[in-house]
Amino acid sequence: MVESQKLVLRVYIAPDIAHKMTLSTRPSTVEELITVIKEKFRPRLDFDFSLQYEDPDFGGELCFLTDISELPEKAVLKVHRSEIEASSTEILPYNPERSQSWPDMFPVPRFSYDVKYRLEAGNAVYENSGKFLKLTKGQKHDILENMAKAMHSFKAYPSDKVVAKAAEALVSQHPCLREPGSQCGWYGWKTSLKFKMGNYRLKLSRSGCDEVAVNSGKRSQSNQESECPHSNIKKARRAEVNYLPNFPKGENAESLEKQRLQIIEEVSKTERNHGLIERLMQSTFALRRKQIVVDNPSQPVKSFLEKWPALRLESQIAAEFHRITNISLKNKFYAELDKHTLQLLAVYRQKAARTGKAAEALRRIFSAYDRLEPNDINRRTAALRGLPVYLREDDSLFFKMWNTEEVDEPDIADSAVALVSMVNGDSSSTVQFDPAGFAIALEGDIVLRDICRLADAFLLMFGLIYALHLDYPKELTHTFNFIQKVLLGLVDSKPLAPRLLSLKNDLLIKE
Repeated sequence: MVESQKLVLRVYIAPDIAHKMTLSTRPSTVEELITVIKEKFRPRLDFDFSLQYEDPDFGGELCFLTDISELPEKAVLKVHRSEIEASSTEILPYNPERSQSWPDMFPVPRFSYDVKYRLEAGNAVYENSGKFLKLTKGQKHDILENMAKAMHSFKAYPSDKVVAKAAEALVSQHPCLREPGSQCGWYGWKTSLKFKMGNYRLKLSRSGCDEVAVNSGKRSQSNQESECPHSNIKKARRAEVNYLPNFPKGENAESLEKQRLQIIEEVSKTERNHGLIERLMQSTFALRRKQIVVDNPSQPVKSFLEKWPALRLESQIAAEFHRITNISLKNKFYAELDKHTLQLLAVYRQKAARTGKAAEALRRIFSAYDRLEPNDINRRTAALRGLPVYLREDDSLFFKMWNTEEVDEPDIADSAVALVSMVNGDSSSTVQFDPAGFAIALEGDIVLRDICRLADAFLLMFGLIYALHLDYPKELTHTFNFIQKVLLGLVDSKPLAPRLLSLKNDLLIKE
């Protein structure tokens, strides 16, 4: 009978907390198993959840457990809490100012009552007679001031391109504001909005807004010794939403420093309170950003991680990325990667059929890939492993091999950023699809190890680069920009390079 089978389970009750659990008999239903797990780990699991298990039929990929008979005698289970349930119960003590990135369609704000009335009347006249509205100085000031507030709610330093989008949205919603002397109808509004944003930042700086105050005190008539007004401006450059937030209300550097020491103490424990770590990391976010962006931006990664050891936890890497960008790192990365993987492989194969060094390197990757079962894990590995090759970039310092049986430490001294394949024994193949694990190296130091899959290592490394405010490796600028702008949708003011734009267009082709 299936019900009489013994079960040996490894249960992940949190991303970094796993417990072994042995059951003498197999529960008759999934619901019964959930009840047993709840009782075992109460009060930590005092909420509704479902279970996922690593399915051996699909290379260990997680699947939802719906039939108890599908569960192997030895299995890895993961507690899955729904997004709605989790968001309704996990109330964090501090949220950064911005909650979203710049939208595709800029939302024109509400104006004062008299301006609103004037615009409604002006739009009606324009629709009937095509006559443009002439504003008073006060009315135009009200429009620009409210537009600047709305723009700052998304970006403190909007680029010329996004300011143009805001101006276009304003004129589209209120066509009576079109400029008859402008070909597009909103060029003058764009110029006015750029000047208004500068004035608005000056007001915020004087009121103590750190994000813009950090750039004050530049050279002026009364301050001749300071640096040039347009040099070394500290602002978001990779679509960071919360780049340099103010300290939480009622907190200062001293009180947040005490919380930082509390984080170190909690992380050092064998049984960590991950809920407490999450709350403390959230409330100290502004202190971390100030230390890494303003106080000492060139400090070594190793010393910073000693101050903030929670950033070595996978769960906190993803959480920090979300605090900075308001994007779920894992969900977004895998959703977009899986969406494009098959087309990426098809594009790689087309290039592999040609001649040249890149084609030869891609053929080596496919030679190893074609001997394996075509599951999601192997497809993702091939797609990511072939990306820098296809983009004609040198990945020799990025992808490293570490034979753990022969040497104690990998050769990573010359790599600012590296993904290390950990192998036991044979390391003759330059492309490893099933190593013992992966490690992430930053500035010659292993910061994370024993990662199961290449795709997981990729996304964690990308999260660390954002969390630690690191530059992309110069040799792999196109690869990292592809991940940032195409896979994660973090579009900054710089346009895509021609080879990236070409690849993106190839991926959008429907076969």
